[in-house]
Amino acid sequence: MRIFLDANILFSAGKSDGAMRCFLGILKSGGHTLVADAYVLEKARRNLEAKFPESLKDFEVLLNQLESSATLRYFLPPEIAPELPGKDRPVLAAAIQSRCHVLLTGDKTHFGPLYGKNLEGITIHSPASLASQLSS
Repeated sequence: MRIFLDANILFSAGKSDGAMRCFLGILKSGGHTLVADAYVLEKARRNLEAKFPESLKDFEVLLNQLESSATLRYFLPPEIAPELPGKDRPVLAAAIQSRCHVLLTGDKTHFGPLYGKNLEGITIHSPASLASQLSS
């Protein structure tokens, strides 16, 4: 399965050797492809530089486990997810353009109402909901 990672997932995995980094390792070792584009990578890197600059070295190691691409440009028709704010629309658009099956995000405020929904072939999951689906 191709799993697109939102910036908050990358931030969490990058800042410490905790649950999120472990979860991504489990996904990777399970044969899943972890995907990100330059938009989410830059956002995660910028937040790590500001809050946890000592973690940037580990973040760079993490990036070697991802399939990444330039920032993807894809028009996301407003009717696909009208409730998404402008800053989150490129994330969903990149997941669609990357032909991913899942968008993994911890952003409950903006993506929470979409958890479990399939939009243009992408199912939006929180880490907990994806872990639950994969274990069933």
